[in-house]
Amino acid sequence: MNNGYLHCSIIFKASNLNYGESIGNILSLKKLTVEEKTFSYISRQALRYDIVRILDEECRYGKAEVDKAKGVIQFTEGSTIDKYPEIDFFGYMKTEKKSQQQPNKQYQEEAKTKIRKAVVRLTDAVSLEPFYSEMDFSTNMGLASRKNLDNDIYQSEIHKSYYTYSITIDLDKVGIDENYKKPNLNKEEKIKRLNALLYAIKVLNRDIKGKRENLSPLFIIGGIYTSGNPFFYNQIKLLFSKDGISINDQIINSVLEITMFNGDPVRDKTYLGFLEGHFNNVDKISIENDRKTTIEKFFESLKNNIANYYGD
Repeated sequence: MNNGYLHCSIIFKASNLNYGESIGNILSLKKLTVEEKTFSYISRQALRYDIVRILDEECRYGKAEVDKAKGVIQFTEGSTIDKYPEIDFFGYMKTEKKSQQQPNKQYQEEAKTKIRKAVVRLTDAVSLEPFYSEMDFSTNMGLASRKNLDNDIYQSEIHKSYYTYSITIDLDKVGIDENYKKPNLNKEEKIKRLNALLYAIKVLNRDIKGKRENLSPLFIIGGIYTSGNPFFYNQIKLLFSKDGISINDQIINSVLEITMFNGDPVRDKTYLGFLEGHFNNVDKISIENDRKTTIEKFFESLKNNIANYYGD
């Protein structure tokens, strides 16, 4: 089996996705500064939370069990990757307390820690449009008026924008955990749970401050590569003009020219999916037309490629 890494970069549109620490009665969005401009973002931990929630709610893959028996909140010893795709995808760290009962045995005196690194790597989803400190002014008049009380006042930072994030999956490490003898899942189960993960990305949504936001891809580009490099991460830029919104195709076309160690160009392994009506220059991205398709067909292509990969 060759090295296999599934990588995708995604654009979606949403608003007010992830608040940080409040300042007084002001709700502050998570933000960062790049090239002297401020952008809002949703953390990778928040994306992970909603992916796991959808795997649980719609795909019937339950959330891994946790406890605080070892002094910290962590996954239980009985939570293993064969039972829970959550920790198969996103990894875990399980610590143990030092034993005082058999002090002469060094291995019992030392804290033991089991670590399985994530095989699914997410990035933060960063806005593609700058944040200009827009605020929403609110009160709780609806409740206060019931008892003729004074309103409580609060303000929230708001930002409606296109966002982009990336996901990279090490296909060779899905379903394998060297900390335990038992788990090395068969290829059918690996394919099944990866298809569930792709579904969660396709219908990703998030509940925030009384509203549900749609994080489904409007544009997605990627494929299965022999390099683990997230080729399109940080390479998606939008251009705004009176003629509409376009994707910086020069950057993407340059990335498509990159070759991997086996000499294959990134272009040969790349698919592109998009939703009509958002971006006016998708035709300028130099991918063959049969690989440039709808969002639904993009995910079907990835699912077929995953099945072929494990079928080798």
